[in-house]
Amino acid sequence: MTAAAQDVEVRRVRPEGQSEWRLVWNRLRRKKIAMISLGVIILIYGLGILAPFLAPYSYTATNLNEGLQGPSWVHWFGTDTLGRDMLSRTMFSARTTLIVTTTVVLSGSLVIGNALGLLAGYRGGWVDGLIMRIGDIFSSLPALIMLILINATLGVRVIDGVRAFEDTSGIHGLVASGAPSYLLVFGALSLFFWVGTARIIRAQVLQLRERDFILAAEALGATPRRVITHHLLPNVSFLIILEISATLGGIAGSEIVLTWFGVGVQPPAASFGAMLFEGSGVRTFQTHPHLLLVPGAFVTALLFAFNLFGDALNDALHGR
Repeated sequence: MTAAAQDVEVRRVRPEGQSEWRLVWNRLRRKKIAMISLGVIILIYGLGILAPFLAPYSYTATNLNEGLQGPSWVHWFGTDTLGRDMLSRTMFSARTTLIVTTTVVLSGSLVIGNALGLLAGYRGGWVDGLIMRIGDIFSSLPALIMLILINATLGVRVIDGVRAFEDTSGIHGLVASGAPSYLLVFGALSLFFWVGTARIIRAQVLQLRERDFILAAEALGATPRRVITHHLLPNVSFLIILEISATLGGIAGSEIVLTWFGVGVQPPAASFGAMLFEGSGVRTFQTHPHLLLVPGAFVTALLFAFNLFGDALNDALHGR
């Protein structure tokens, strides 16, 4: 192929003056399923963000005289056994899922996983061996069982620690807001969700570090920090985006499962896991199906949307 033909081919794949991320976005927005999935995610998480302003009732307010009511104009999604509005609890449960998934991604997948993957792949040697062996230890453990054990054994200690912090700092309301539960859940999840990200990033860096532009940067005197941040990190950014989209659904599902087992987010914080547990009995579902159908519909829509959007994003990044 001549140079002129190659230039035409490059312009056909990426129009002149258009960035790589703009090209990916153009591919992505042409996929209807991707836009629908993104809309569902934004809608559910948007309800969580705006829950304090849009919720028609307090998610903790109980009214035993209105318990177990079906959907009506007064309570659109009905009420639970304590008379709490299901719509309000659903919106605040979405906020809980948003808080947990965001903090786990920022602390576990995005920071720990990518940093360790870049470091292991570039430095190699004993640094690579140490990081990967630690990852092997975490990946060999049964994640769900370990998460349950960590949350069950450390729950009281975390609450006591936060209460002691309130006494010494003068900041009150942390325990009442459910902050210890958030802290314990995303801390435990971060221990296990960094391993997969680190392995993928490491594998890509092992290939990139032998490329000419990396060797040229090192020959010109670039420090390891500059090579990692200015040369390796931009070239693995597409993998980081894919990992985030792929792990968000798993993190949200893990938080829901932990709460369903009773060792996740604790009252007074609202959670989809607690709502599913309250409506999961056979007799409860037969007599009051809305207790299970309402949170189940939101959880199914959210996890399904994450999976579909992740697949579409993968196709857009690879030009399919």
